[in-house]
Amino acid sequence: MYAIGFRRYWRKYVKQFFQGSDLIFVSQASQVGPGHVALIWGQRPTPGLPENAILLRIEDGFLRSVGLGSQFAQPLSWVVDQRGLYFDATGPSDLEDMLCAREYTQQECRRAQDLLDQINKARISKYNTAGKAWNRPADKQHVILVVGQVESDASIAYGATTVQTNLALVEAVRAEHPEAWLVYKPHPDVVAGARAEGQGEHRIHHICDEVVSNAALTDLLDGCDEVHVNTSLTGFEALIRHKPVTCHGQPFYAGWGLTIDKSDSVRRQRTLTLQELVAAALIDYPLYISRKTGTYTTPENTLEELQEWREQSATWPERFQTQCGKWTRGLASVLIGKH
Repeated sequence: MYAIGFRRYWRKYVKQFFQGSDLIFVSQASQVGPGHVALIWGQRPTPGLPENAILLRIEDGFLRSVGLGSQFAQPLSWVVDQRGLYFDATGPSDLEDMLCAREYTQQECRRAQDLLDQINKARISKYNTAGKAWNRPADKQHVILVVGQVESDASIAYGATTVQTNLALVEAVRAEHPEAWLVYKPHPDVVAGARAEGQGEHRIHHICDEVVSNAALTDLLDGCDEVHVNTSLTGFEALIRHKPVTCHGQPFYAGWGLTIDKSDSVRRQRTLTLQELVAAALIDYPLYISRKTGTYTTPENTLEELQEWREQSATWPERFQTQCGKWTRGLASVLIGKH
């Protein structure tokens, strides 16, 4: 396998997720041998890739880590897709194909429900970053959580429809719910300073009743009555917690009869249960690597390891690792600025 464009720090994880394969790290797609398998992160272009090469695209899974990828937190879950990627609504993906065609047995649905129950009990999310406690305003009848994203992300480029910015999302929700208490949560990468704020995002506090930057996501989901997203994965996490979700774009979990959708998908014409969605998205689609053994594992074991990792995350070594990530990003910014 030829792994294209992976920086040195991430190569150890490529080796873990593709253990047992012969890996060659290259900088350009044109360096891939004819007829070979090529690995690339996300929707990066592949100019010069041989026509007979097999291209696999990689992205973070949905039970990833304690800490952000932008802070170099170790990934425990990646997805590998030969047809597209789960956030690309412009074409099919391996996950969408599963959701369109796969018939799940009662046993598989029971396993998915058990996993759902464990996630809710453990209050686990994708990144499991620490946050301040947040309580729902006691005197508000209808509380809506509106979730921001990194506007330059591929999930917006390939999944957004009529709404393209966080500001436009908030404006649309306010127009539809003029009397509701709107709580806006910006993306954690934006809050951390790793990614740029969205266009006009500084004006959102004039429209929303609260802008909550550092609250725990699980507290927000527990305390709201419904959730509005463009294409954010938070909508999937809200579904898992049995919250009504309105999608203004086309994330992978929209179009199956589980969400209120502002735009239709031609390819998604099937009604699914939440258990079937979870069986595909959390069990069948991702790869999981044990933090302890470095070998393949199950989502159930990953859930246990995430809980242990979260409990350890306040220790000095973890805090030091996080701080080192911040120093590294800062130094990189300075060096890029000089060149």
